[in-house]
Amino acid sequence: MNDRSAKSIKIMVIDDDPSMIALETALLEAAGHDVTALQSTEDVLAKIKGQAPDCVLTDIMMPGIDGMQLLKQIRDEPALSATKVIMVSAKTFEYDQRAAMQLGADSFITKPIDEDSFAGQIEDILADQMQMSFWGVRGTLPVSGQRSLRYGGNTSCVSLDFPRGQQFIFDAGSGIKEYSNALMAAQTKMNAKIFISHPHWDHINALPFFVPLYIPGNEFEVLGAAHPHITMRELIAAQMDDVYFPITMKEFGSRIYFRDLNEGEYEIDGISVKTLLLSHPGNCLGYRIDYGEHSFCYITDNELFLPGDASHNPHYVERLTKFVAGADALITDTTYTDAEYQSKIGWGHSCISQVVNLAHEAAVKTLYLFHHDPDQDDDAIDAKHARAAALLDERNSSTQLVSPNETLSVKI
Repeated sequence: MNDRSAKSIKIMVIDDDPSMIALETALLEAAGHDVTALQSTEDVLAKIKGQAPDCVLTDIMMPGIDGMQLLKQIRDEPALSATKVIMVSAKTFEYDQRAAMQLGADSFITKPIDEDSFAGQIEDILADQMQMSFWGVRGTLPVSGQRSLRYGGNTSCVSLDFPRGQQFIFDAGSGIKEYSNALMAAQTKMNAKIFISHPHWDHINALPFFVPLYIPGNEFEVLGAAHPHITMRELIAAQMDDVYFPITMKEFGSRIYFRDLNEGEYEIDGISVKTLLLSHPGNCLGYRIDYGEHSFCYITDNELFLPGDASHNPHYVERLTKFVAGADALITDTTYTDAEYQSKIGWGHSCISQVVNLAHEAAVKTLYLFHHDPDQDDDAIDAKHARAAALLDERNSSTQLVSPNETLSVKI
């Protein structure tokens, strides 16, 4: 988690508007940071090199050297390679934001700034952490009513937001509708990647209800496991065939692309994405995201057979352990208790003891129990959590344990 304001940040603010300089300076100094302000860009690069700030906040539209030119000069200067640069501008055009990021900006904040959150935004960007949010944590079927008040009743969906604006979404179960509601309340444009683990209903059934797909100006890429007989585009189109659903993909207003992934390593939006075929009926991918010094693993659906079972595959367990090794966050299929699993062997889902073994052997920092059986109420999930915690204690494991509820948001 990000410990905000643990230390003072050295910040240089550059803007030709004295009222903006005064506002930004006041907000940042109130948060405990050391601020130097410049209203002119004369000899600005030399001043930046002399001050050596942790971060430069610069406007774009300024006389003399504009913000884009300054960004380029900073990025071309080896001595300033560690300096973060954040554009703070009234230019809201997508072109300018995209150009700034391509030139190496660390983020882009549009004016008018939000006075309540501005200092926090800067701190979050400098912390350079991923923001992980849970929107659905159950498997197979959504659950409603009194049985699911604490953890929520929606099926798989997790979002991952990055400081430079990239947005990843993992699965499109019914939880993606809750994510849609949150996004629409914020009324922000989107350019995101949607990673589908596999096309079973509980992982794709709410994609047609993801409202940002229908909004012109948004852009999405839907990525998922390659199949020999059908493409990812065909899979999504099939579930929206008018025999099954009254709205087809023709109604989408955003730009949508599709990509079939194999097991391997990719760079997507400048971020390292590794994939692994999982132990589940049909082609199902697990994902590992490595960002800076931190990592996130999304491993669902997946069956870890008990040692001694005829289907137990030590080689697969070894490969999976290596795949998730050292992850800051492992979100993984923990559908059953060990007792429940005895009658569900071969259904493609794991039990508590094997998930705990995996997390411990892989030295995972935090294990997130996920994809709960629809017959399990909140108390049953509490009991699974208690059992997993006891097993970790027995192993003197350093792995932390979380059973996430819907809307839980964590920085990695």
